[in-house]
Amino acid sequence: MDLKRDADQHAQNIMLQTEPSERKALISPQNEPGEGGTSSIPTASFNFINSIIGSGIIGLPYSMNQAGFPLGMLLMILVAFITDYSIILLIKGGELSGTRSYQALVQSTFGFTGYFILSVLQFVYPFIAMVSYNIITGDTLTKVFQRIPGVGPDHILAERHFVILVTTIVFTLPLSLYRDISKLGKMSLLSMVLTLVILVTVIIRAATLGSQIPPTENAWSFAHWNAIQSVGVMSFAFICHHNSFMIYGSLEEPTLRNWSRVTHISVSSAMLVSLLFAAAGYATFTGYTQGDIFENYCSNDDLATFGRFCFGISIITTFPLECFVTREVASNIFCNGTLSSAAHLAVTVVIIAVATAISLAYDCLGIVLELNGALSATPLIFIIPSACHLKLSAGRWFQGENLVSCIILLSGVFLMTVGVTMTALYPHDCSHGAEMFYCLPSNLSVTHTTPSTNPEQSQNLTQGASQFT
Repeated sequence: MDLKRDADQHAQNIMLQTEPSERKALISPQNEPGEGGTSSIPTASFNFINSIIGSGIIGLPYSMNQAGFPLGMLLMILVAFITDYSIILLIKGGELSGTRSYQALVQSTFGFTGYFILSVLQFVYPFIAMVSYNIITGDTLTKVFQRIPGVGPDHILAERHFVILVTTIVFTLPLSLYRDISKLGKMSLLSMVLTLVILVTVIIRAATLGSQIPPTENAWSFAHWNAIQSVGVMSFAFICHHNSFMIYGSLEEPTLRNWSRVTHISVSSAMLVSLLFAAAGYATFTGYTQGDIFENYCSNDDLATFGRFCFGISIITTFPLECFVTREVASNIFCNGTLSSAAHLAVTVVIIAVATAISLAYDCLGIVLELNGALSATPLIFIIPSACHLKLSAGRWFQGENLVSCIILLSGVFLMTVGVTMTALYPHDCSHGAEMFYCLPSNLSVTHTTPSTNPEQSQNLTQGASQFT
């Protein structure tokens, strides 16, 4: 590959030190035309926003319930800022090390041990996200179908296993077979539009339903004792680092300046939607807020049913982005980054089949969001990008730009350790589709909800039932 004669010497050195397979997506302001992909900045931004706003957004109102509303909003803004900062750190690390993938960056920085740890995290996070997408699809669309005349609880369309299998075979598998991530740009745009529709639905219900549900005790207190658990849910909602190098490589002009624009547009847009969604959802249900906000709405609520439908479609169009990442990790580990057409098909089918099988056997979303956020998303957002930047940068850790990276790294270690511990000690409740007490004529029944191990939430539910008697 020829370089422009006026390329600076630093870019030439990086290019010469990199294997041919690594050269195509190098971060350099002097990239030749054609070296990038086919995505414009708006298309790449659509893909990136769609990657951020996945299944995690549905749990953000619950994160307000965990943290306390004022503190929860502040924490979400902080997580968004760290996400934006660390995404750019990743690409800067790629520039410094002459690499074009997250895995290659960590391998060049921390050797095989770092490469192996990242590969596990980078595979586990999107894989579990795929499982959560299927769980949401099954739980959400079955309730939508039951609003169709003639479709009762015993109808095949109300069977979550059937719905998951059909949506997988008809929609998510074909979309996941694409090789070029830029071809998902239109699907990402559709998903964004549907997400905005869902946001409007939640805001309308906050105005019309919220006044009918008395707030729980201490609903608007500044902070709650388990606030750290909420960071795991927020991290799950904002994680997109595993897609960063792929979307960066899809840019028509993959430069650090263009990537910064894509990152700022995407993260700020996702933050705005997330803040509004979390605020509206929590304001409606306060202490009764579930890990899946749509579990709070009554089954006969037509507007909520429309919101469920939109969210189900949005999740189906987001699923392929996560499959792209899991397949890339498997390809890099087992096939040196190159898959034949047959291998591409086989690996995709196996990954989706295993994710589908798990989602058919397990149906509790809340614990998936919390654990995946604390165990996988936190190190991918907080720890690894900062560690790579510190290792590659000159100067001391606690001086200049390195100080921010150092603070983020130490915060990540603390949040991961405490978050995983608290998730294990205080697991999230799983309602398994039961109607909330305020949906029932007597306004009394909470008997179909799994008993809470969180004393505060159990007390809130009991008090709420008493208020309606």
